[in-house]
Amino acid sequence: MSMTRREMLQALGLLAAATTVSPRMALSETMPHAPGGGLVKSDAHCHVVDFIQGSEGLKSLIDHMDQAGVAHCQIMGLPVTKKWDRIDRKPPTYYLDNDSRVYFYGSTDVDVARAYQALPASKRRRLHPFLCGFNPTDQYAINHVRRMFDWFPDVWQGIGEIMLRHDDLTALTLGETATADHPALDPIYAFAARRNLPVQIHSNVGNKRLSEPVYLYEVENALTRHPATTIILAHAGVSRSFAIPTIAADIRGLMTRHPNLWIDLSWVVYEECVAPGGHVDARWVDLAEAFPRRVMIGTDMIGHWSDYAATIGKYDPFLAKLRPETAVGVASRNFLDLVGAKKRAPAVTEPGTEAVPAQQRLSLLSSDVVEA
Repeated sequence: MSMTRREMLQALGLLAAATTVSPRMALSETMPHAPGGGLVKSDAHCHVVDFIQGSEGLKSLIDHMDQAGVAHCQIMGLPVTKKWDRIDRKPPTYYLDNDSRVYFYGSTDVDVARAYQALPASKRRRLHPFLCGFNPTDQYAINHVRRMFDWFPDVWQGIGEIMLRHDDLTALTLGETATADHPALDPIYAFAARRNLPVQIHSNVGNKRLSEPVYLYEVENALTRHPATTIILAHAGVSRSFAIPTIAADIRGLMTRHPNLWIDLSWVVYEECVAPGGHVDARWVDLAEAFPRRVMIGTDMIGHWSDYAATIGKYDPFLAKLRPETAVGVASRNFLDLVGAKKRAPAVTEPGTEAVPAQQRLSLLSSDVVEA
């Protein structure tokens, strides 16, 4: 369908000072103006705490969103926290600071929910909390998810970022290796489908040493087993120092086979694959045009906001290569579709996944009835 000149200018953000971006995107009553007349954006990947669960806070985040022209932002904690070992004289603040381990930290969800609830309604409308504080290899993990929905029923708009294969972070995490197709995640995927919630996973499709996507099958298994669950593959399955020449084609094939797969282009996938050396790779432009409603951007900040505007602004060269309608979707609308602006019909219950196995049932202090 052809666009009028006014519609095209709106899509490009050039009328941002005079109008909201689009009624389809207006989860809040007003939107900030994008700096320099650029596209108003939604941040589809943002941790509001760091690896020791510290943060500059949500009020400061919103101030930086305003300065960067970001209307809406996904917020989540971090499901792991870094341990300060007695032999380390300097306390670590990042998971790669030393060789001490990280462990799963459920309180991160409580902290996010309480901080979110403390904001006025006008601010809450711009933030979209996801829960993530569980061990994805623990078959009791579903009980944490239920507990969080019981305690904070009006807070959560998604689940994730679930930390699965993550190169060095995996090596530092205590316990079993987490994978996208781990049986502990099956009831969580099913829970999300019943509630029409997206699930965001960090699941590397390869590793640093091999030039092929040796773990792509794990994501494919999860997508195949749970076709009613919308799964967001964070960073398009890419991590640091990947050298997989076929990665754009591999992800495109996965998205073609599985209409329930979305991707975000946050973190290193942008610098290493989408726009290496600042030059936008046409293969990723083609991918976004092939799936204009299923690609998103995000900052992947971790609780500190000094680089927020620069990080969300790095996508501008990529967005400029897209058709105007696609650019609006990737910049903002696609994320809002997931969290409520144009929510899809509730998913049909997946056969065989509704009942909770007896060994997973647990009476919770937070509720007299545990959802079956």
